[in-house]
Parts: sequence; C-alpha cells; structure tokens
Amino acid sequence: QVQLVESGGGLVQAGGSLRLSCAASGRTSSSYVMGWFRQAPGKERDLVGGITRGGGSTYVADSVKGRFTISRDNAKRTVYLQMNSLKPEDTAVYYCAAGGLSSTPRGPYASWGQGTQVTVSS
Repeated sequence: QVQLVESGGGLVQAGGSLRLSCAASGRTSSSYVMGWFRQAPGKERDLVGGITRGGGSTYVADSVKGRFTISRDNAKRTVYLQMNSLKPEDTAVYYCAAGGLSSTPRGPYASWGQGTQVTVSS
C-alpha cells in the first residue's frame, strides 16, 4: 500500500502561482499512476489531472488546461502540481491520489492523501 502526503498549499492572490507536492512512500510507490483531485465546499471531489508511471503522458481537466501542469520525479517519489494563473474558483482542498496497477491517468484511483488547502483571493 502507498502512503501519500501533500504539501505546498496556502493563500494566494488571483493570478498567482503555487506548486503542490505529494510525497509517496511504501512498496513500489513509483509503480503507480498518480493524480490530483480537488474538492470545493459543498461540491464533489473532481479529478484535476493524472500522470503515467514514467511521466511520459498526462491528463489535465479542461477547467485547468493551460494553467496547471502535473509532473513527477520517481527518484524522489514525488508528484507535483504546478498551478499558474490561479482563479478564486480554484479554491479547494487538493488531494493527491494513487491508481491501481491497471489505471490510466484518468483513473480509477484507489488511495488518497489527507489533502492540502488552496485558497485564491480575488
């Protein structure tokens, strides 16, 4: 089983940038498809994007395409979410997730971290 710990959230003004990190630990953590989800108050948890095991292919939701980028460093067992041109509607708790052995960047995902809050002020 893989354990996931997110960091890098915080308060930022609209138009600003943040980079979230997700440190993975556990057996063969680099063998998982990894993704990022977000959940705003009163809304469902939505997939922001995902990345293949080797990092060669990514999926990014239309709502953040062109602004958010997913990357990973398997040597560091870390996945990143670079968020640029942030908008107030990006405010949410962001969760890192790991998929199963047959998952694609679109899912399904089986394990989640505890989340990190991102707040974008207008």
